[in-house]
Amino acid sequence: MLHSPASGRGEERRVSSATGFLRAAGLEFAYFSGLARLREGKTGGAGAILRFERVRPVQSGRFQPLRAREITPEFLEQIIQALKHWKFDVVPMDEVCRRSRQPKAGHRFVALTFDGGYRDVLTHAYPVLTRHAVPFAVYLSTSFPDGLGEAWWLALQDVIARHGRISLMMHGREQHFSSESVIEKHELYDFLANWMQSLAPAELSTAIHDLCKRYSVDLAAVSRDASMTWQDVATLAADPQVTIGSATVNSPMLTALPDDAALREVSMGKAVAQAALGREVRHFAYPFGHPGSFNAKHVLMAERSGFASAVSSMAGTVAADGRSNPYALPRVSWDGRRRSLRALRVMLSGVRFGA
Repeated sequence: MLHSPASGRGEERRVSSATGFLRAAGLEFAYFSGLARLREGKTGGAGAILRFERVRPVQSGRFQPLRAREITPEFLEQIIQALKHWKFDVVPMDEVCRRSRQPKAGHRFVALTFDGGYRDVLTHAYPVLTRHAVPFAVYLSTSFPDGLGEAWWLALQDVIARHGRISLMMHGREQHFSSESVIEKHELYDFLANWMQSLAPAELSTAIHDLCKRYSVDLAAVSRDASMTWQDVATLAADPQVTIGSATVNSPMLTALPDDAALREVSMGKAVAQAALGREVRHFAYPFGHPGSFNAKHVLMAERSGFASAVSSMAGTVAADGRSNPYALPRVSWDGRRRSLRALRVMLSGVRFGA
């Protein structure tokens, strides 16, 4: 019997949409009222780390469940121009570490970081970044440039986009789902992505391979086409403005792993990247990076593995005087569905409206 796990979730989606609208309105109010500038001295810290993922032209198609993780090259250029206009110092991660230990002085800083190791960072973002001569960091999981990584989130998107009805094994049982409309496809994607993210790596691999085999999606090709090769990474690494950071080997949610396996992911990601590039890798990003994806034990692992910093996706700015833990640094994650530079200016001030 076909059914949708999203049945009854329409209200939840409407609440989420309303919350997003209210948050956007709050950001606009904070900008035009001057509240953000007024409170920036207390909430803005020494600066902020901006978090992006993909940079590529606008994609066609109504079903784009990962649209929030993308920005266009044109918008990246607008962001950089705005940062310069706002008198932020755009700095590399080494400088973030230095300034976070010192008293706040002078202009606040912004660091630009890109997660995921996507090839479009090289093809679409890099020309913009080099044209403006700004430093940036790329965090990658080494299995992807090795050609072994599994971009399950992209494969899942392909399966749902192509089919109105799908079946897969969940919790040892065959489950059937219907998603004919775009709204239903988004709801199904959210449901299955959240489930897959919670699985242990071996279980996740089994689940996505099963799904891809059923619906003729080439997981290896999807993953390979989206990811940088080591040659691509070396091209970036040759530029002194670029920092290459590690994000483990396979990009698992660390809390889904036993401690010894989590430590291997953290330490081996660093070791493999250093061997491939022939240089020290000093900076780390927790995969996913939200509070449920890592904990205090993983923070200690990052420190003991010899990193100088570790960034999360927890919202916030970086404090001065050593008040931010360098192994659990917050970032300002940009939602690619937004187009308001005013909202970005408020977010960089540290003033927050909702999650």
